[in-house]
Amino acid sequence: MRFLLRIIILAVLLGAAGVAYFTYRPLILPSTPYTFTLQSGSSLKSVAHQLGEVQLLDQELLFIWLGRLSGKAGQIKSGEYVLNAPVTMLELLDIISKGQLNQSQLSVIEGWSFKQFRAAVNQHPGLKHNTLTLSDAELLLRIGAQERQAEGLFFPDTYFFASASSDVQLYKRAYETMQQRLAQAWEGRAAGLPLATPYDALILASIVEKETGTASDRDMIAAVFVNRLRKGMLLQTDPTVIYGMGDKYDGNIRKRDLLTDTPYNTYTRAGLTPTPISLPGAAALHAALHPAQSDALYFVARGDGSSQFSNNLAAHNHAVNKFQIK
Repeated sequence: MRFLLRIIILAVLLGAAGVAYFTYRPLILPSTPYTFTLQSGSSLKSVAHQLGEVQLLDQELLFIWLGRLSGKAGQIKSGEYVLNAPVTMLELLDIISKGQLNQSQLSVIEGWSFKQFRAAVNQHPGLKHNTLTLSDAELLLRIGAQERQAEGLFFPDTYFFASASSDVQLYKRAYETMQQRLAQAWEGRAAGLPLATPYDALILASIVEKETGTASDRDMIAAVFVNRLRKGMLLQTDPTVIYGMGDKYDGNIRKRDLLTDTPYNTYTRAGLTPTPISLPGAAALHAALHPAQSDALYFVARGDGSSQFSNNLAAHNHAVNKFQIK
């Protein structure tokens, strides 16, 4: 009887030692780095089977048992994972339950056009390019947007995403972020602005974004355009003309360009442009809806990125002679 008890105790100890060995032993990676993808809705059992098939796991039942005991069986996150070094079973469970995904990122810059945004998305190696052959209008339909023109509708920011994610999801996130930011900015706007809709504010913000060379001037630039709109004056801003020129723009803007009428030429047409001309950031949205308290109607670049503001044409002409005419 005593001998049998010893055998049982020894068997238990050996079993515990075996479990501990396989639990804390670093798994041998099929390759380094090793990438694997867990599909949405994957169960712990299916994950163990998937990893066992590629010989990452040689103790599938133990992996399942550990997952259930640790309470992580129902916490598995789908996505793409990358293992750059061997991990234990417990570490692997921790990784897939916390969703420590292999992430890529894309920085969308304030002032970019939608064309530039699309080019950056199309060239990104970490995205699945499901919109590559779509027109801008078809892309808007795909993400559920109601607008017909894409310009200005996407918020510039740095976006993180799992590698091989669809570009549709990135566009949708950037679009929804802009919708939220614009709605919040519009809700808290200053009183008495000559802007009828949030879309008007988006257009003005896009112009302010392109005209701003120094951040500290942004609110004053917005004030100039707001004051001009109130008085019915032409906005007369070069970035809108350049946008209207499209591919014809060669880096220089000439007098004939200012005189050639297009829907975006604010030297020939009054009011705001038909659409935004860029992707405005949060600061430009704020400036458009909270312009500086000023009577300024003109500004001219000083040559160092900042601008000189004037309340009347005589002062403006003096500033032009000082800063622009050599």
